[in-house]
Amino acid sequence: MLWRKKEKSIVAKRLPDHIGIIMDGNGRWAKKRGLPRSAGHKAGASNFRKITKYCSKIGIKYLTVYAFSTENWSRPEEEINYLMRLFEQYLKEALSDFEQENIKVLFLGDKTVFSDNLQKLIDEVEKSSQKNTGMVLNIAMNYGGRQEITEAIKKIAVELESNKLKIKNINEKLVSEYLYTAGQPDPDLIIRPSGELRLSNFLLWQGAYSELVFFNVLWPDFSERDLNRALNQYVSRNRRFGGI
Repeated sequence: MLWRKKEKSIVAKRLPDHIGIIMDGNGRWAKKRGLPRSAGHKAGASNFRKITKYCSKIGIKYLTVYAFSTENWSRPEEEINYLMRLFEQYLKEALSDFEQENIKVLFLGDKTVFSDNLQKLIDEVEKSSQKNTGMVLNIAMNYGGRQEITEAIKKIAVELESNKLKIKNINEKLVSEYLYTAGQPDPDLIIRPSGELRLSNFLLWQGAYSELVFFNVLWPDFSERDLNRALNQYVSRNRRFGGI
């Protein structure tokens, strides 16, 4: 076990219900080792499976991971094609993981831009895990926080135009119901490895009061021990939500 006794006792007191992770640093991890960027993405995908299983094991109820942003389409075509193939390979291999770990999987973002094969695989994963009762794993693919909020506004506008909704009934709770994460609690903790100190368009609405923990560790090297360190930072903080 990577937990120290002291760490385990502290973490057990107040685990966050929902963790968000910005999986960043795959390319730099590969560059440091003189490897192609594809090697970094492969290592990152492997670590994704490991950390997901660990979160499920210790009792996290919701985990949201940032896998591919709306801005990532600006990367070289060769890299994007590799990532799409990697997504397909990962989802095929992970189907048994999700079943064994009792994990329910949801995908956040606009899925219509992906290939037919990848879209079918995404649908298969969501449907096959729908009845699982363990941790909910949100995989953000072709996701952007601004895009998500914009789409929510459009849906609300349609409801207003059709007189199914009145302006006076629009509040924060209602807006949340039109987001990809409808029905889920907001993330208590957002973790970003890689040394970058920003959210990069990740869960902008939901993360309004999330505790943020940044690590100068590239994602493929991010370990269970690093996650424990983030959890211990979380439990040591006083969350006031704007109060005293």
